[in-house]
Amino acid sequence: MKRSILGLAAAALLLAFVTVCRAAEIVAGRWEGLVQIPDRELKLIIDLAQNDEGAWIGSVIIPGLNVKGTPLMDIAVKNSEMSFAIESSGRGLTAAFRADMNADGTLTGHFVQAGNTAPFVLKRTGPPEVELPQRSTAIAKELEGEWKGEYELYGYPRKVTIKLVNHGTDGARAEFMVVGKKTSNLPVDLVTQEGDFLTIDSHETAISYEGRFRKDEINGTFTQAGIELPLVLRRAQ
Repeated sequence: MKRSILGLAAAALLLAFVTVCRAAEIVAGRWEGLVQIPDRELKLIIDLAQNDEGAWIGSVIIPGLNVKGTPLMDIAVKNSEMSFAIESSGRGLTAAFRADMNADGTLTGHFVQAGNTAPFVLKRTGPPEVELPQRSTAIAKELEGEWKGEYELYGYPRKVTIKLVNHGTDGARAEFMVVGKKTSNLPVDLVTQEGDFLTIDSHETAISYEGRFRKDEINGTFTQAGIELPLVLRRAQ
């Protein structure tokens, strides 16, 4: 009797494991379709996958809202139901998604943003292409320190000060200050260097700087909400 009970328990556990694995196989992938909002359709691309620890990861592309590779948050998958969210404060977008897997292999659900709800239908188009968040890298010793420059936007000059410093295994960090009509200290979340090419990103404000390092000068481009302006930084004296 005990063996029979143990055997049934083992079989139940195996069935549950197989069911979970099967559900993961069904959900993982690249899903593409349209969100039906009033007087407009938004293309929506969702990538869902599981990492080595079995946790769900994902990213979203919405070309019509200038969202590309934004990480999915709060991903929950249970049987045929799933939900996730995105937050891109630099673009003023916070949204939630709820969806169900259908017998025909499509995902149907709702896009919820700013109190408004719009339906969507997605079809799997291939394997997942999740864009994982980049990590800051270390920078060359020559790049550490304070850099200053100036650009002009809408006829008003802006002064820029960037301080760069390595921070152990976390890579480099940056203080990014822009002074115009007011002083803005930008929250920097990514600093990378590849060869002589430096990139500094403040995704929260949709502002970035990238340029090439030459001796005591960085010749590059300041980008704000899609507007690109030349900006040369020189080492502060």
